[in-house]
Amino acid sequence: QVQLVESGGGLVQAGGSLRLSCAASGRTFSRYAMGWVRQAPGKEREFVASIWWSIGVTRYADPVRGRFTMTRDNAKITGYLQMNSLKPEDTAVYYCAAGGTLQAFDTWGQGTQVTVSS
Repeated sequence: QVQLVESGGGLVQAGGSLRLSCAASGRTFSRYAMGWVRQAPGKEREFVASIWWSIGVTRYADPVRGRFTMTRDNAKITGYLQMNSLKPEDTAVYYCAAGGTLQAFDTWGQGTQVTVSS
């Protein structure tokens, strides 16, 4: 069973940057994808980005494309979400997730809060 532990959330002003990390254990990721999903207060969970671990192919949601970048470190089995040009509407709990496709996940981390002030 895979475990995912997020870190790196916090409070930042609009236009600023944050980098989220997701450390994975319990699974070799060669046949899986890791992704990020966010949930803002009163809203449904929303796909943000993902990466196919073995070849590094990425996918992004339209609201974050060009501002967010997802990468991974094979040796550390850790994924990263670099978030630049943050906007107040990016405020949400960000969850790391893993699964068999780039947008369907079956394992979730505990979430980390990202708050962007205007």
